[in-house]
Amino acid sequence: MAANPPTRLETVIPDEAARALYLAVLVEGGRITRDAVAEADRSALEQLHTVGLLIFNPEERAYLAVSPREVSARISADLRGAATRMLQRSEELQDELGALTRAYETTSWAVESQQQTSYVEGRDRIRHRISRLLSESKRELLTVQPGPRLVATIVVATQQDLAFVQRGGRMRTLYQPVVLDQPETVAYAAAVTAHGAEVRVLDEPMERMIIIDRSVAVISAAEDHSRAAFVEEPAALAYLVRAFERDWTRAETVRWGEPPDPQQRIHARIARLLAQGLTQRAVASRLGLSERTVAGHIARLRQIHGAETLFQLGWVMRNE
Repeated sequence: MAANPPTRLETVIPDEAARALYLAVLVEGGRITRDAVAEADRSALEQLHTVGLLIFNPEERAYLAVSPREVSARISADLRGAATRMLQRSEELQDELGALTRAYETTSWAVESQQQTSYVEGRDRIRHRISRLLSESKRELLTVQPGPRLVATIVVATQQDLAFVQRGGRMRTLYQPVVLDQPETVAYAAAVTAHGAEVRVLDEPMERMIIIDRSVAVISAAEDHSRAAFVEEPAALAYLVRAFERDWTRAETVRWGEPPDPQQRIHARIARLLAQGLTQRAVASRLGLSERTVAGHIARLRQIHGAETLFQLGWVMRNE
């Protein structure tokens, strides 16, 4: 027996014209002849008939209104039935294609393709594999490090990253501005940039990522970073590199050897957000400050720069 086709949701919701016609039919006593329907309303009439809100009585050659509650109950039952059939079919499909799936996965080229992304469990094992890859790398290292880092992690990173740049590798790293208040990270950034690395900050949400020689990317595969995916598939790598380059162009350059004082830092971040068109409330939300605190900073900046509007203030400070 052929399965009933699922009901499409968009076909069961009358548009505004159909609803207006249905209300007009109710005003007329719940009955209307086809001849009484204007040509412009014929489409709405057909829609109400298709949905079931109007039924045709051939003896009277008229359409009679049906309770929307009754129609809703019927359509809801149809949708639930369709959903059940689709769920059952989805479970059957895996079994039906099982033989083909097994044949595909045993081919040598499919096995090779599946190995282009591997997973490593445990932070120690993840760090060990990254260290091994870095020891073999000589060209480029791209990293994204959101949030503050553990001091022990910074110590290890300083040793391996300095070794990388000292043997001629190009290194670029993105941090969030919160690290500007972490002396260990500032010291790390100052050390690696002194040997040619580039470290910028970007005041946007970002995910942890390492790309080595554009041949393997390491991304987190668990919220607590206890599992990592090592991606070698070319298309996925190209996508991740493009994402990094996009963020890099928007990031802020920092003089790590001479970090600005906290007041200068918050002023620079406020200015950058204002230049993007954010409101005072949005700036406060982004920086995790009270709106009153941000208003005080903005008032002082307006006085210093002689700016009349928020956008003008952001514009005059955009290069600071």
